[in-house]
Amino acid sequence: MKADPNAQLKLLDLQAVDAEVDQLRHRLGHLAEESVIKELTAERGRVLGQLRDRQIVVDDLTAAQLKADADVEQVKTRHKRDRDRMDAGLIANPKDLERMQHELETLQRRISVLEDEELEVMEQLEEAQTALTALQQQIVEIDDKLEVVTAARDKQAGEINAELTAIGTRRDPLVAEVPEDLLALYERLRAQKGGVGAAALRARQCGGCMLSLDPAELARVKALPEDEVVRCQECQRILVRTAESGL
Repeated sequence: MKADPNAQLKLLDLQAVDAEVDQLRHRLGHLAEESVIKELTAERGRVLGQLRDRQIVVDDLTAAQLKADADVEQVKTRHKRDRDRMDAGLIANPKDLERMQHELETLQRRISVLEDEELEVMEQLEEAQTALTALQQQIVEIDDKLEVVTAARDKQAGEINAELTAIGTRRDPLVAEVPEDLLALYERLRAQKGGVGAAALRARQCGGCMLSLDPAELARVKALPEDEVVRCQECQRILVRTAESGL
């Protein structure tokens, strides 16, 4: 392949710009905040799962308390009705009166048992509600942290994207000065060689693989016309000759 020596030198400028772009994109893809956001998001999911489970417990206990309240009130109502009948002298038969007195005692014991059960449910509900409130507070705290870290992440990403945009304005003129076939070769090699498609030959060393050229290869390269596009025998990258090549 042939290419004007100046166009080949432009490849080195283009490579330098592309290296900056690669570094910025690497930074953009490895922002420290991303790992923190990932951890906080995972923690939020875990706490949210616990919160949902606890909410079910609270709902069940709330229903249980309502039932316990209703049961107590139902028995109390029956006890009051029977007591009112006795107090009003509506039961004259001694046997009926004895039976009613026995029933009142039974109802009173039932009320005591139900009230104990009601109190136990209330205590369980209070504990469950306290745990639920604590989990809700954890969600709020995690969301606050996520907001702060996300804002920091977005700020850094915005700054890096601004740099990438600025570099893009420097890259376009360089691309315009490189022949299409040479540019296509450069881009293909960049994709294959870890982002480095062209390197300078300096002090008889390839700037891509950092290996020195042997005397025979140096002699061959020196004998080539200036417009001949040279490839490193070791890494196959485009090797651009400069005043510092040592030829």
